[in-house]
Amino acid sequence: MPSLADKLKSLGVDLGIKEPSPKTTPRRDDYPIEGVLAGKWQSTPQGETFVVEARYQADFRQGSVPLRGDAPLEIIAAWARQPGLADLDLEQFVFIDTETTGLAGGTGTYTFLIGAGRFEGDEFHLCQFFLRDPGEETAQLAALEQFVAPCEAIVSFNGKAFDIPLLNSRYIINGWPPPLKDAGHLDLLHLARRLWRARLPSRALGDLEARILGVTRSQQDVPGWMIADLYFDYLHTGDARPLLGVFYHNEIDVVSLAALLNHMSMLLANPLSGSVEHGLDLIAIGKLYADLGSVDTAIEIYTHGLIRDDLPHEAYWKAVEQLSFLHKKRGDVDQAMELWQQAAAEGLIFAHIELAKVLEHKRRDFAEASRWTRQAIEIVSASEYPDFERGQWLPELEYRLARLERKMTKDL
Repeated sequence: MPSLADKLKSLGVDLGIKEPSPKTTPRRDDYPIEGVLAGKWQSTPQGETFVVEARYQADFRQGSVPLRGDAPLEIIAAWARQPGLADLDLEQFVFIDTETTGLAGGTGTYTFLIGAGRFEGDEFHLCQFFLRDPGEETAQLAALEQFVAPCEAIVSFNGKAFDIPLLNSRYIINGWPPPLKDAGHLDLLHLARRLWRARLPSRALGDLEARILGVTRSQQDVPGWMIADLYFDYLHTGDARPLLGVFYHNEIDVVSLAALLNHMSMLLANPLSGSVEHGLDLIAIGKLYADLGSVDTAIEIYTHGLIRDDLPHEAYWKAVEQLSFLHKKRGDVDQAMELWQQAAAEGLIFAHIELAKVLEHKRRDFAEASRWTRQAIEIVSASEYPDFERGQWLPELEYRLARLERKMTKDL
């Protein structure tokens, strides 16, 4: 007897039921890492590890910035509190970025891809050491140790907090001393925050590439949050094709580190050469010089920054305040007072107080000091003045005025 389905088919009714098409699942060895990437197997005393190499000419431009320049590293080394780094040749620095199985760190986190680059004569030599399987970690680490052997210092981006401590722990777990444990270290993330905090909303490496270096990554790139999952998928399937984007991401990170160091060293070595394009950047460099104790140079940089026409209003007057205190520190009170008078005309309370201090303590002009103090009290007492700032300034101002009035009464 024909079934109901047969009867419906005879009437021309499409049941929407189709036979499943056979699926072709790649075998585990169809797309091995050596078949997907042009790398090589490197022999080490601990076995073989897979390494992808690239060489860039030193005049190669990452975006608009050459990988290598000749600017001295004295200011960067002084900022890093490692002045000895300025005496090293650039060939003695290794640029490192890692891709890991997680961000938590600890003994369960592996550096499955370690990108390391160093200058060799007219070339930048980049090696990416890949962990095909966690059991091959000792060979990966041995190959990295061979690569960094000529180097005395590290350049990284957030490497002090993450990459290098994690690498050191992997060496210790595997039973031998970390080769980079005592190396000098320039972590460019912290310097980037100093230089571009006021201008850029983000100082992530990818944002610095786009905004500072002029780099546009290709569509091959993968976002960092996907990378660990792509590696776990590879361990499960053996299909290395999705890792192409991971290797690309890591390579660009390392190359960008070299270009960023060159760009930073050029800016800091000669900030008044015209290479600093934004006023906010010039002010940030001036503050860095001031923090290093180079007051005269800092004053010169601030002065040039204040004549730029691209400083936002609030940043301009903050820079005036900082410059005024540099003049005060140098003992040039007249220059400082000139800036305080300009700032006081804008209603800035700090300037009123500084003028009152000089007039009271150095010039003994209590009446004029009292005038500036009363003017400041009027400003902070206005209804539109922020309550928090009023509470901050008013007690100090009232105390100062009372003291000045006692002094004026005594002089009568």
